[in-house]
Amino acid sequence: MTKYREIIRLTGLGFSQRNIMASCGVAQKTVVKVQKRARELNISWPLDESMTDTELQRLMFSKESSVSQNKRMPDYDYIHKELLRNGVSKKLLWTEYMEDCRANGDEPLMYSQFCHHIQQDEQKRRATMHINRKPGEQIEVDWAGDPATIIDPDTSEILKAYIFVGVMTYSQYAYVEAFLDMKQKSWITAHVHMYEFFGGVARILVPDNCKTAVVHNGGWKDQQINETYQEMAEHYGTAIIPARVRTPKDKPNAEGTVGNISTWITAALRNEQFFSLAELNHAIREKLERFNRILFQKKEGSRLDLFLEDEKPLLSPLPATRFELSDWKTATVQFNYHISVDGMLYSVPYEYIKKKVDVTVTDTTIEIFYNHNRIASHRRLKGRPGQYSTITEHMPEDHQKYLEWNGDRFRKWAERIGINTYTVVNAILTSKRVEQQTYRSCMGLLKLTDKYSEASLEAACKKALSYTASPSYKSIKNILAAGKEKIEPELQTPDSASTQNKHAITRGADYYRR
Repeated sequence: MTKYREIIRLTGLGFSQRNIMASCGVAQKTVVKVQKRARELNISWPLDESMTDTELQRLMFSKESSVSQNKRMPDYDYIHKELLRNGVSKKLLWTEYMEDCRANGDEPLMYSQFCHHIQQDEQKRRATMHINRKPGEQIEVDWAGDPATIIDPDTSEILKAYIFVGVMTYSQYAYVEAFLDMKQKSWITAHVHMYEFFGGVARILVPDNCKTAVVHNGGWKDQQINETYQEMAEHYGTAIIPARVRTPKDKPNAEGTVGNISTWITAALRNEQFFSLAELNHAIREKLERFNRILFQKKEGSRLDLFLEDEKPLLSPLPATRFELSDWKTATVQFNYHISVDGMLYSVPYEYIKKKVDVTVTDTTIEIFYNHNRIASHRRLKGRPGQYSTITEHMPEDHQKYLEWNGDRFRKWAERIGINTYTVVNAILTSKRVEQQTYRSCMGLLKLTDKYSEASLEAACKKALSYTASPSYKSIKNILAAGKEKIEPELQTPDSASTQNKHAITRGADYYRR
């Protein structure tokens, strides 16, 4: 599927068609077509968060999508290798391609189209071009080949420390930092620190084909950027253009600087011992400052001079906040329209009950997605497990009505009916650790007055209190359903009422109407 969203994003950031082609793995014709169609429809970055990739494709190319969706293009790398073998012809490869398409239900190209695309690919392979990079345009990143070492102070075990290298392509100004592993968290952290070291962001980021950068790389045109890595790029407003597999010329400065780093930093520290990562990185930073100040042999100045004069003024400013590394999880929306994340519960619109959703978790936020659309966002809860974060708009309308009530309002309503109803409601409100957990029971008592009179409810509460000091909503309901209490106060005379309880405090009707 064509990366329409990414093409529009990079266009909005002002990237050239060539850079967009490389980042998205598409032909120039595709970039031109998408840009033209976006202008016609007045579509620009940023897009509406509610628009999915499928909807965007349908909006832009509704007629073409249905026609080209099942078209399968040849595997150019495979065909290129096979044509080098004796006896293998384009006709044979097309026949095999046709059989494979039929087996997988794909729509094949005709033989003439097949040959045309193969010829176009061959021409591109023969073409070479020297690219002069502009100041502040590109950063190349990689892991250095030779790790440093750290001595564990507790066990005396020698640990490997892997060296991250980031290089400004134009000035060759470098950033270096050591990590205990080459996992995603270290990879992302290295980039965040690198951008802060440079004091800005270059338009293009060229990584190696490690798994923390590229999920799979079946060729230059079939690259899939790691999801978290792509999020980081969008946060900093840069475009990722991975280097091709086994093609060091795609990142010559990083490759060259890695060798220099190994000489001037790693090798220079070979006789020193470090007992923590912080110690090692402190020593690396001192060597790095000297490295960036070394004068060029064939031109004036140093890496630092060239960076400060020509590159740093052209870098995009850092965003207001650091990029936060997020963990992706999946969850199923419960019947109470909440999902559970690390023991806490977060609401989503009730329409998604029983749906599986994707969740990004950072130190401060919880974001919930369904079919790549963000449907909810919460501040991450901390502390005691079992806490709820509920957004009112996520609740059904009848549930939202409960929010109009609180403990004080329930007490006032009960007091208006009678002392026994008040006592029962107060007991229910104090029966749970969190008062809001009792609102459903209180609302149930309130709803009973739709079927029974307030006098009957008061009498039922009195009956229930004779059994226990903490009656439940269910016990009150059962008493009313059994019809055991039918009191009509309007038939009682004042004398009879006083006879029943000579010492009771009698409250008039005006009191209960308050």
